[in-house]
Amino acid sequence: MSAISNNRFQVRLPLLLATVLALGMFIGLRLPRGMGVSFSPGTRATHTATGSIDEVFRYIDANYVDTVETARLRDEAISQLLAQLDPHSVYISPEELRAVEEDMSGHFEGIGVEFIVLDDTIQVVSPISGGPSEAVGIMAGDRIVAINDTTVAGVKTSLSKIYNRLRGPKGTEVNLGIRRGSENMLRQFTVVRDVIPVHSVDIAYMLDRETGYIKVNRFNAKTHQEFMGALTRLVDSSAMKHLVLDLRGNPGGYLNEAIDMLSQLFPEGKLLVYTQGRKEERRNYKSNGRARFDLQQVAVLIDEGSASASEIMAGAIQDHDRGWIVGRRSYGKGLVQEQYSLRNGAAIRLTVARYYTPSGRSIQRAYTSKEAYERDPEERLQNGELSGKSNIPVLDSTAYYTGKGRLVYAHGGIMPDVFVPIDTAYVNPYYIKLRQQLPQFVARWMEGQERSSFPATMEAFVQAWHPPAEMLQAMVDYAEREGRTPRDAGQMAACRDELSLQLKARVGRLLFQQEGYYAVLNSDDPAVDKALQLIRKGAFPGVQ
Repeated sequence: MSAISNNRFQVRLPLLLATVLALGMFIGLRLPRGMGVSFSPGTRATHTATGSIDEVFRYIDANYVDTVETARLRDEAISQLLAQLDPHSVYISPEELRAVEEDMSGHFEGIGVEFIVLDDTIQVVSPISGGPSEAVGIMAGDRIVAINDTTVAGVKTSLSKIYNRLRGPKGTEVNLGIRRGSENMLRQFTVVRDVIPVHSVDIAYMLDRETGYIKVNRFNAKTHQEFMGALTRLVDSSAMKHLVLDLRGNPGGYLNEAIDMLSQLFPEGKLLVYTQGRKEERRNYKSNGRARFDLQQVAVLIDEGSASASEIMAGAIQDHDRGWIVGRRSYGKGLVQEQYSLRNGAAIRLTVARYYTPSGRSIQRAYTSKEAYERDPEERLQNGELSGKSNIPVLDSTAYYTGKGRLVYAHGGIMPDVFVPIDTAYVNPYYIKLRQQLPQFVARWMEGQERSSFPATMEAFVQAWHPPAEMLQAMVDYAEREGRTPRDAGQMAACRDELSLQLKARVGRLLFQQEGYYAVLNSDDPAVDKALQLIRKGAFPGVQ
């Protein structure tokens, strides 16, 4: 049910920090050796009394003038305690823990639809392939009017409540009242909930006759499995030789999944990353020697939203001169968390070590000032770092060297071999507001279009179709009317091309699913274009 992620600049800059820190609850996780998908069990956690802290809570509970929720006070006290350590040591309530573990497990249980809320109505973007909704005949464009005899159309309902109504234990039923197209009748569907995969590989397709493109949005418990499935399909069906791996906006996840993916690019025994901490001896992670495919040229795309496991992959590939790193400086999250269970069903994620690339670089940027750490996304924009490589501050002048002697630095993240500046449209305030209205507008606009009015194939669509001027004008009108976004002719001129591309991508997705969406975006993506140039040139990594 999650919304599609964009592979271009994701920041909407004031929102980047909140997004990354929220995801930071599960990035950088290390599974115990030999385990599959479970979190660290917390064998070192203790539940003994904590002396004066427990005394304080007993006094409050026994004598405070008003009734208080002691459990809530304890939660807040733990959160504040961990906040004094580092930005990624966190307390996770039982409710949050269930949601995070569901996300990282690679599946949830529900009816299997992706939807948007349009004019207080749930509209199906697409049923998930092979899921229970598709099986009973629910289609893209259907509007969910009622759930279990409760009207949900025209009623302001939070996304969390919608999720709670549609998700549920496998095997349970949910009755949906659905309105299709212009029909007056209400169609009734009974959907039996099932296990629905949460995909971490957004798309895998061929950019040209020899080069494949794989977009990975996170590292959950099934990422390596999905990645291998994508590789197998591209190699077997298209004879793929080279790979563009897109990790932009990827906040990380399970370390083991990244290690297994890296093992497809290296012979057995290559050091990929190591960890070390005050109580943690150095632990080396090496390639396992089980590479199935002979991939030749490799390019990895990163940006300021690429963190943790994404940085581990980029760092290993860069340090061993295995491929090009293209984009902008990564997030700079190199702290290792292990999870310890608490008796109340909650957990804490505690930082126990740091990640180091094979050359010895620490991925983590400084966090001595929490305010400065949180301001970093805005600082990168304001100091011009996102627009020009020369504006990147020197955070660590220590010299490190790759296997072939190239000089690299630990700049609070991974520095790309080839810098690609941000598209200025993405920091245009007017464009940022318009973007928020795109999904709803395109869904509505497409209701009035005939499928025959578009090119029949994806290739022809990408090459020949462009949003007509009246569509852009309708988008501006819609944003002004529905999103209270006053039109601005000057700023519209500055972001017109990017807005047109995004409209085309959304239409492409409705016509040709995920591949249509990414084929449109990648056709005009400077980072993808640069990666293809480097791969075709076949030059030594880092040499342009």
